Amino acid sequence: MAELTFTTKDLKTIKADVLVLGVESVDSTPAIVGPDNFDAKSVAHLDLTALGASAKADSVIRVPAPDAFAAKTLVLVGLGDNHYGREEQLRRAAGSAARTLADVKTVAIALPTQEETEVTAIAEGALFGAYAFRTYRTGKAATTGAPVASFEIVSPLAGQTAVKKGGARAEILAAAVHSTRDLVNTAPNDLYPAAFADIAKARAKGTGVKVTVLDEKALTAGGYGGLLGVGQGSSRGPRLVKLSYNPPRAKKKIALVGKGITFDTGGISIKPAAGMEAMKSDMAGAAAVLNTVIAAAKLGLGVSVTGYLCLAENMPSGTATRPSDVLTIRGGKTVEVLNTDAEGRLVLADGLVSAVEDGAELIFDIATLTGAQMVALGNRVSAVMGTDGAVADVLEGAQEAGESFWHMPLPEELRPTLDSQVADLANMGQRWGGMLVAGHFLKEFTDGRPWAHLDIAGPSFNESAPFGYTHKGGTGHGVRTLLSVLENSAQ
Repeated sequence: MAELTFTTKDLKTIKADVLVLGVESVDSTPAIVGPDNFDAKSVAHLDLTALGASAKADSVIRVPAPDAFAAKTLVLVGLGDNHYGREEQLRRAAGSAARTLADVKTVAIALPTQEETEVTAIAEGALFGAYAFRTYRTGKAATTGAPVASFEIVSPLAGQTAVKKGGARAEILAAAVHSTRDLVNTAPNDLYPAAFADIAKARAKGTGVKVTVLDEKALTAGGYGGLLGVGQGSSRGPRLVKLSYNPPRAKKKIALVGKGITFDTGGISIKPAAGMEAMKSDMAGAAAVLNTVIAAAKLGLGVSVTGYLCLAENMPSGTATRPSDVLTIRGGKTVEVLNTDAEGRLVLADGLVSAVEDGAELIFDIATLTGAQMVALGNRVSAVMGTDGAVADVLEGAQEAGESFWHMPLPEELRPTLDSQVADLANMGQRWGGMLVAGHFLKEFTDGRPWAHLDIAGPSFNESAPFGYTHKGGTGHGVRTLLSVLENSAQ
C-alpha cells in the first residue's frame, strides 16, 4: 500500500512527480482551487476551457507544472458536487486522481480543506484509489499499472493531532478495503471455502483475533444444515469461520455475519450463463466481515466483536440439494428449499443462530443477497433493513464513512409468503419485494435481538467503468460502514 504523509509546506516547494489541485465551478466557470495558502496567481495563465478541465466529478487533466512549482506535473481534478457531503466529495476527488495516476511514484494532493476530517478524507480517498489487482498478470502486465507509491497530503491543518490520528486510521481502513477487494477479485478455483478459512487464519495472526474453523465433520456434528445443504453439491466442502476479538472492558458484544458463497452457480436451480462470471463476488459479505474484525482489532476498539464467515460453494451435481429438499438449520428450525439459488439466506441462518447462541447483543449481517436489491436501488446504493436501532446505527455509520445505504421496510404482509406446507418455513416467498422477503427469512433466526441486514449485491462488485476511488471488480463496500458502526458503539 502507498506511503502516507501530511505537510503544511508551500505548494511551490513540494518536489513530487505530480501535484494535484482541485477544480470547482465559480459562477458557472471552472476555477483552480487548493489549500488556504494556495497562490491562485501562479496558475492564472492556464486556460481551463482550452485544456478541457472541468469541475465535474472524475474529470482529471494532466498538464506540465508552471515554472514556479517544484513538482513536475500538475493534475487538475474536478471536485464534483456536494451531494454526499463535503468529506465524501473530497474523498472521491482524491481517489479519482489517485486511480488515474498509475505508474507514478510520488503524488502531492492539495485540495481545499476547512476541517481536520476533510484532510483525513482526502487521505482515505487517495489510498482507496491507489489500488491494483495483478495477481494473475504475467510479463510486462505484472509490472505496469502500479499504484502510486507515496502520497503527501497538503493542508494548513496537516500538523493537527486529529489529522495524524486520522491518517493512521486511514491506513488501517484502506488495508481492510484493499484486502476485501483482493478476496472478491480472486479466481474461484483458488478461493474456495477451505482456502478462505486459511486466509482468515493468516490475516488474524498477531492481531489478537482468535480464529475457530468448523469443517464438514464439525458442521455435521453441530447440525449446521444450511451450510451443509448449500455446500453438498461441491467437491470442496463448506466452512464456518468464527473470528473473536474480545478486548478487556468491552462495552458491547456485537456479531457480524457474512455471506461467503465462494462461487454461486445457483445449484440445481442454475443461473443463466450470461453474467455468471461475476458470481465469484458472492463472498463479498464474508470478506467485509473478516477485514472489519481485523481492522477493529488493529485500532484497539473497546467493543467485543465476533465475525462469522459462512462459507460454501453452490454447485450443481449428483449430490447437490434439490428443490423440495428440507434442511434443518442450526438450532432445529426446518426449511423447505424451493429454489437452490436462494442459498445465501440458508448459510446466513446458521451464522445468525450461532451469533445468538454466543450471546450477541447486536447483530449485523452483510451479504450479496438478492438481485432485487439492484432492481430497487441500482448498483451504487445498498439496502439496510431490520430493527429500528440497528438500522439507525448502520445509516449513521454509512453517512460518516461515505457509503450509500437506504432504509428498506419489512412489511408484515410479506412474511406469510414464506410459509411452507411441509417445513417450518420455505427459503422463497413471493417474487414481488424479494429483497424484503429475504429480510423476513433472516429475521426468523435472530431470536428477536437488535439486528440489521445489509444487502450489498450491487455496490460490492463494479462491472461498469471506474469512478472516484472505485475500480472495476471488487469494491470493498461495507467495510467502512461496519467499522464506523463498531467505532460508534465503542464510544
